[in-house]
Amino acid sequence: MSRVKPAEVTYYLDADVLGLAHLLATLRADLTYPGDPGRLIHKRERPPCPIASPHAKDTEWIPVVARNRWLIISRDRHIQENRREIVAVRDNGARMVALSGRDARGTFEQLEIVMSQWRSFTDLLTKPGPFIYTATRTSLKAVSLD
Repeated sequence: MSRVKPAEVTYYLDADVLGLAHLLATLRADLTYPGDPGRLIHKRERPPCPIASPHAKDTEWIPVVARNRWLIISRDRHIQENRREIVAVRDNGARMVALSGRDARGTFEQLEIVMSQWRSFTDLLTKPGPFIYTATRTSLKAVSLD
């Protein structure tokens, strides 16, 4: 008899990549997204996401994600200029990867970046926050939080 076990969520996909989140959430039990009702994947039960709406403001969802120690995957080609989001990440000790560049426009292109960088994202799970990295198919670069 097979037993269902609780999933350990480690990744949070932001509303900016909701199409990608819906796709990956059918394959992986270790990620969630705003509005995720939860799901059974590979005998692992993922609970509903505590961020109920994709319209939640950064100041609402970043603290929740940081407390859970989830790695945020988002899309923002100008993250270096988004001071409010940088401050929210820094002040809450969050960990974020922002898919950036022209390669991050559509769901398929975002998937290509994530698949190209997945091992690097996994390595970031062991790194304490706060941090932000930008990711393209071929690079992963730290963003200054100052």
